[in-house]
Amino acid sequence: MSTQNALQEEHLVQEEKTYRDVSNEVCKPLESFPTKLWWIAFTISASVMAMGFSLIGYMIYTGVGLSGIRSPVGWGMMIVTFVFWIGIGHAGTLISAILFLFRQKWRTAINRSAEAMTIIAVMCAGIFPLIHTGRPWYSFYWLFPYPNQMGPLWVNFRSPLLWDVFAVSTYLTISVFFWYTGLVPDLATVRDRAKNFWRKKIYGILALGWRGSSRGWHHYEVAYWVLAGLSAPLVLSVHTIVSFDFAVSIVPGWHTTIFPPYFVAGAIFSGFAMVVTLLVIAREVFGLKQYITMSHLDSMNKIILATGMMVGLAYATEFFIAWYSGVPYERAIFLKRALGPFAWAYWTMVACNVLTPQFFWFKACRRSIPLMFVLSIFVNIGMWFERFVIVVTSLSTDYLPSSWKYFSLTAWDVGVLIGSFGMFFTLFLLFCRLLPTISIAEVKSVIPPKEASHGH
Repeated sequence: MSTQNALQEEHLVQEEKTYRDVSNEVCKPLESFPTKLWWIAFTISASVMAMGFSLIGYMIYTGVGLSGIRSPVGWGMMIVTFVFWIGIGHAGTLISAILFLFRQKWRTAINRSAEAMTIIAVMCAGIFPLIHTGRPWYSFYWLFPYPNQMGPLWVNFRSPLLWDVFAVSTYLTISVFFWYTGLVPDLATVRDRAKNFWRKKIYGILALGWRGSSRGWHHYEVAYWVLAGLSAPLVLSVHTIVSFDFAVSIVPGWHTTIFPPYFVAGAIFSGFAMVVTLLVIAREVFGLKQYITMSHLDSMNKIILATGMMVGLAYATEFFIAWYSGVPYERAIFLKRALGPFAWAYWTMVACNVLTPQFFWFKACRRSIPLMFVLSIFVNIGMWFERFVIVVTSLSTDYLPSSWKYFSLTAWDVGVLIGSFGMFFTLFLLFCRLLPTISIAEVKSVIPPKEASHGH
């Protein structure tokens, strides 16, 4: 975006807004017929999702051997993509909960989309462990500790895979409650504006009888604070526990104490990059430039830069500790990552995660829509390769040279991965069409009094 266009947009954002203007503009995508651009995007993403689920169905019917899973790499693309999607889900809770607790008002126009992204990403993540079990209808319920006819046979509480079940399910539950609680006042606004009988009924049920009374707002604010307080530690705990899948093992390259903070920083890094990708699309397609402003995007790009530096530091620290430890297996695995048969994946990871965010040191780059959109996509490509490098390189080269084997992705792996993106964008597009993308109540709360007084 040129400097002149950026200044014009900032001037446009500074125009006075009334409460009625906010309601009209945020509710417009819900109350108008879908645009041609939306239909094209939805058709493409839904088709990709259908293709992905077809591949999953055939893979389960035939056997997961269609994927690249081979001994010794028993954790293939499914676990790589599971960790990737869990990481994507972190930015939503960070923006909504932690920034809310720290009274950061710049979150108000972007938190709703980020919260929805969290829920959708965790739903996408949940598919892959089920595929990995091979026959999910026989095995998925063994992950839950419930009384059964097997008597004393219970799940292994010492397994980090079981910790994942508790952590991810708790994270999803709290995220859904937090997201829905914030939606209630806005659903009431959509209900009150609805002209169609069934539309008014549906949104009326979803609004839970909200009337905007002083008592209602008091209870709402207390509940929102409590849920924010519960959500904040989950940002740190969930991906920490996911990192334990690797860190508590004795596999070279995994058995390290740096993994918890390393995984959390990487998750926030990739999550914010995905938020930028989605918000750039939303502000252009749904005409929300006056709410998702350059200042919002600039702040998120700064966080991407900061967490990208943390990830780069983690990469360097890993190599230093491998050398400093004096353990030949650790030294060998890290040298193989950088110089061995998977060097192409390692250096793709480094280029995307360490080098591309450096553009955000410059304000012109942080405020360029085309550049930030491209860089955010590169960041998530790099973060998927990071999980690929961690999982595959360590398993393909363990302690015994006799068990070393190169891992290759199959067309089925790639197809299911692409299908998960189809599901993600399909659900996000439906969210933008059916629910307010911007938090109407929170945006109104930060409108200056002189502007709010002109309308209702």
